[in-house]
Amino acid sequence: MFNVSLRHLPNNVSPIYQGHFRNLITYINSLLAPLVFNIVRFSAIHLVSPAIFSDSVHQRLHILHKGSICVGDPRKTHLISTMVKICCIGAGYVGGPTMAVIALKCPSVEVGVVDISVPRINAWNSDQLPIYEPGLDDVVKQCRGKNLFFSTDVEKHVREADIVFVSVNTPTKTRGLGAGKAADLTYWESAARMIADVSVSDKIVVEKSTVPVKTAEAIEKILTHNSKGIKFQILSNPEFLAEGTAIEDLFKPDRVLIGGRETPEGFAAVKALKDVYSQWVPEERILTTNLWSAELSKLAANAFLAQRISSVNAMSALCEATGANVSEVSYAVGKDSRIGPKFLNSSVGFGGSCFQKDILNLVYICECNGLPEVAEYWKQVIKINDYQKTRFVNRIVSSMFNTVSNKRIAVLGFAFKKDTGDTRETPAIDVCKGLLGDKARISIYDPQVTEEQIQRDLTMNKFDWDHPLHLQPMSPTTVKQVSVAWDAYAATKDAHGICILTEWDEFKKLDYERIFENMQKPAFVFDGRNVVDAEKLRKIGFIVYSIGKPLDQWLKDMPALA
Repeated sequence: MFNVSLRHLPNNVSPIYQGHFRNLITYINSLLAPLVFNIVRFSAIHLVSPAIFSDSVHQRLHILHKGSICVGDPRKTHLISTMVKICCIGAGYVGGPTMAVIALKCPSVEVGVVDISVPRINAWNSDQLPIYEPGLDDVVKQCRGKNLFFSTDVEKHVREADIVFVSVNTPTKTRGLGAGKAADLTYWESAARMIADVSVSDKIVVEKSTVPVKTAEAIEKILTHNSKGIKFQILSNPEFLAEGTAIEDLFKPDRVLIGGRETPEGFAAVKALKDVYSQWVPEERILTTNLWSAELSKLAANAFLAQRISSVNAMSALCEATGANVSEVSYAVGKDSRIGPKFLNSSVGFGGSCFQKDILNLVYICECNGLPEVAEYWKQVIKINDYQKTRFVNRIVSSMFNTVSNKRIAVLGFAFKKDTGDTRETPAIDVCKGLLGDKARISIYDPQVTEEQIQRDLTMNKFDWDHPLHLQPMSPTTVKQVSVAWDAYAATKDAHGICILTEWDEFKKLDYERIFENMQKPAFVFDGRNVVDAEKLRKIGFIVYSIGKPLDQWLKDMPALA
């Protein structure tokens, strides 16, 4: 039944209109007609055409029964007409920040973030959040306990929600059909079955995790066959956040993409989610597509970005061989307005939770659809990334008299990029494992990564990181050749060489003369992010290797084998 009464009317509505409105309420409640209405709090009543929602769309329209609520800036005339409660399953790098910003920008919407991990939820409810992201602390503190709640009571929040975002792990399969490439949708399927089981009202279910094309169709079948008469609409709303700038990206996104079924029900669901984002995102930046285009767009975007990194990294190898400078080459290339300067910085390789996983997923989809040439093309992006990491390790070993056995190597930076504590698929893992394979002793410093996380990353098997923490294998031992230091000076003391693997700003400002004095000689710096002034360090006495830059004589005399 619709929960609408005269209290929804502004005070200045005349008694005549109040009478008309009372009759309208009686008519709606007596017939339970599936009319959708927005009550504009300012001065008038606007009715949405009943043709938008026929009986075959939402017979009861349970998700609309709470009536209209003005969301966000009250000076805006735009109303979010249906959504009162939002729930997000998964309190990770995507779910937590995204929901926090929605709560901040839509203060009249109640947002619940749920997860089965008790330690993670406890951290979200504490002063020490489980993830590091600039600006996130302030956003959470402004909303937490008001209209933003973190809970382990998953079923309760899902049952009460009007929109359910699903942001669960979609790891790469490690066994069975598609192992090493296909996405494992176990957690997504489990979430869908739980949603169907506990729901007592119609809901919009939103894919927030990166999923293969046609996942929505599979989820729709699960929900439909377990719905008990409840209706669900599936939307795809992929995230395009960059870690380290996630809050800024959420405040001012390049675009918000919403994909839905091209049916009256689908269009209505898309509009409902669009109404949430439009409280702070300009309408021209909210793109709507069909489900499959939205799902594929996310994979394509990450593949294109990773491709640019692999392209410039491939050029870095050629630059070293020819004496060119990759920074000058990428700058010249980036000045072409058709190309642009972003993602053209050469490095030891890309990392993060999405790029490799999404490309492998894309490869698998291409193979399944009979497109082996397309699949092979995208495989090369990952091959170049692996080659870059191997080439970096080989350069270190060959430069240090072709062995690092029992030599102390200081690793500065373990996160896959600056301004985040995320180590998923970080190049530092493969570089460290490569050096450990040659029996090096490694001392690591990263301002945001804990010793526990570093040890876990160095002992876990590939792809294990993408499972929930309580399902990840527990390592019975630590890597004895690895120590974690409390600052860069402690990490580099008595070291034979330094590897810079994350572009933290503080590494540009270190006292390298002090560091040089406390190192073994000859002292090496292997800059995997091109963050230091190589010439300045050479004047101090370092032998410096910068990716894609002209090699000094020492390195030329000891070429690295790829």
